[in-house]
Amino acid sequence: MQPSKLPILKFTPIFKSVLWGGKRIAQFKNMPPQGDHVGESWELSPMKGNESVVSEGPMKGRTLPELMISDGEEIMGKRLYANYGDKFPLLIKFIDSTDDLSIQVHPDDELAAKRHNSLGKTEMWFSVLPAEGAYLYAGFKKQITPEQFRAMVADNTIVDVLGKFYPKRGDMFFLPAGRVHSIGRGNFVLEIQEASDITYRIYDYDRRDAQGNPRQLHIEESVDSITYNDTEMTVDHFEPKAGEVIVMESCPFFTTTLMEIEGTTTLKLAERDSFSVVISTRGNAVLTAPDGSKTILNQGETVLVPASMESLDITASGDSCEIVTTYI
Repeated sequence: MQPSKLPILKFTPIFKSVLWGGKRIAQFKNMPPQGDHVGESWELSPMKGNESVVSEGPMKGRTLPELMISDGEEIMGKRLYANYGDKFPLLIKFIDSTDDLSIQVHPDDELAAKRHNSLGKTEMWFSVLPAEGAYLYAGFKKQITPEQFRAMVADNTIVDVLGKFYPKRGDMFFLPAGRVHSIGRGNFVLEIQEASDITYRIYDYDRRDAQGNPRQLHIEESVDSITYNDTEMTVDHFEPKAGEVIVMESCPFFTTTLMEIEGTTTLKLAERDSFSVVISTRGNAVLTAPDGSKTILNQGETVLVPASMESLDITASGDSCEIVTTYI
């Protein structure tokens, strides 16, 4: 492979103000306040209308989709470029919930392509800063039928059959398409997902807007999307260790790792044959590319390392830092 022409790419986060959002994302990033109800920070997004923009360096001001058109094969590598073309396949977010989000399900790639000409959505959550008593829902306590599902949504008892979990920092929740799920109040998670905005809202606690209208639900769309025998949901907990790359999840849509960095660690990226998304979930670091150029990665920041970059040195700025990477 030719030496990388592209630098490490850092993007401006896109903050989303929502009723259930809070203040912790800006605090976590050590930034000035971004509002009282910021529920999401879109860290790396190819989505139309929410395209990530490079924040510094020679590519400053260019959007991720623009870079994919001009340099897609260098960013993705030949293997992924042959599969995805110039469409970047992942969406990375931080989520801060001060109230319960709606209960949802996402279609798989086949159904999403058929209905929406879109990717489906398999995703994962990594719990970063759960508040005391934080909870979330994923999967079922027992198998149900589509008829039971419709009835339980109608009589407001669907929550009773969902698996309920109380996350600790370092917990990872894998959410394949078809798994019913919801982020409850008090969570602060890193979300890694397929680049799709197709969500079927199942239940919203019968909440009403200022005009007294209920939120739109997608009951019939969700019926064909749900995995009704999804009763084996488990929570994986990870404690990073210096010098060890821990694979938290590996599926066809992404592989996500966790590392504790003390001093300097060299990541050998050539063997991935993929772009690498690098995120600091605790502490600050300096990233050094093979050509010697350096990029500061502060807590809560995300960068995109092109596939053409064969290695990356990560140096903790303090005693240690915690780094999540994801690739395909």
